[in-house]
Amino acid sequence: MGTYYQRGKVFWIKYYRHGKPYRESTHSTKKSTAKRLLKLREGQIAEGRFNGLRVEKVLFDELAADLINDYIINRKKSLDRVHLSIKHLAPHFGKMRAVNITTDYVKKYIVRRQEEGAENGTINRELSALKRMYSLGARQTPSKVTQVPYIPKLNENNVRTGFFECDEYLKLKGALPFYLKPILVMAYYTGMRREEILSLEWYQVNIIEGKITLDAGTTKNDEPRIIYLKGEFYESLLNQKIIRDEKYPKCRHVFFREGNPIKDFRAAWDSALLKCGYRPTFKCKECGAVVELPEGIKRNELTCYKCGSEKLKKYDKLFHDLRRTGVRNMIRAGVTEKVAMNISGHKTRSVFDRYNIVNEADLKSAAEKVHKLHEDTVKKHKKIANGHNLGTINSIRHKEVANETR
Repeated sequence: MGTYYQRGKVFWIKYYRHGKPYRESTHSTKKSTAKRLLKLREGQIAEGRFNGLRVEKVLFDELAADLINDYIINRKKSLDRVHLSIKHLAPHFGKMRAVNITTDYVKKYIVRRQEEGAENGTINRELSALKRMYSLGARQTPSKVTQVPYIPKLNENNVRTGFFECDEYLKLKGALPFYLKPILVMAYYTGMRREEILSLEWYQVNIIEGKITLDAGTTKNDEPRIIYLKGEFYESLLNQKIIRDEKYPKCRHVFFREGNPIKDFRAAWDSALLKCGYRPTFKCKECGAVVELPEGIKRNELTCYKCGSEKLKKYDKLFHDLRRTGVRNMIRAGVTEKVAMNISGHKTRSVFDRYNIVNEADLKSAAEKVHKLHEDTVKKHKKIANGHNLGTINSIRHKEVANETR
């Protein structure tokens, strides 16, 4: 049996679990509060839901540290993304006890991030990190949390749908610096991720057999892949090999600039887009309208033509658009979805379907195919109908002639 008592004016309670005594302050001067808390604890012990007082003292910061350690131990490649998520979560939840973080607090966080101009997708990544903290805490021995709060997710309507048509690809290839052309070619033909391309080393490339081998652990989803080289793709890498062997024999990376690995090429990319006639483009965070930067207007002077908002984000042609392009091209070429997913490195079907973009040309082609099917079906039915009528008439005539001869 538990009991309650006073220390000074504050009530404390004492109870037992497996013969071990626990003493806990109610932080209240009211006897009714002590009775209520004692009854709660005894009920939790009877139902096997009491994990000690340690659970109620665990802070958000401790759960965040456990999440980072989990990513480091398992060598997850999105560690930087988790650090960024925690950077935004900490000002709102930092120093709070984990048991005090409720759905209401989570919703307040969502509102604050939206007011700061964060996209729904970005907020969802941060909420996923928060939920992962609680999941890890619940799996600890002993548990650091006993209850995971409901964490709502937002609808994401900011998924990009950009891609490069063949003429756009050729134009961009002509405008890019020489050292970036092979990177563009590889992305266009395979849909590989930018990081996978830039980190590719010569030990992974077999020019004789014409293939690239991506070992497990070198890809984002940690699954091995083999990609074969053909045509322009093969010629591009063969040329890289010749340049490397002649000028930079010690360079380990397939893609380089003056013998050094390429890390960032955004300036060269934007310059090439301008040469191709693409104006800097932005998307309004308020209404979603796409705004092009006119000549003679500075970026800080630009506002949304539709709602007048100054909250604009960059919305130009991205290198990542080549990933969607590669997927779509493979499907159009008749490559099975399973093989295409293996080449591009997509692990889940949902993401792959999102990347397999349908544009107006695809929709027009679909309409033409349906129309042709309808016409062919009508012609077939007419042919069958005409043949049937002709056969019936001939049959009747044969019977009449036979009767007359009798």
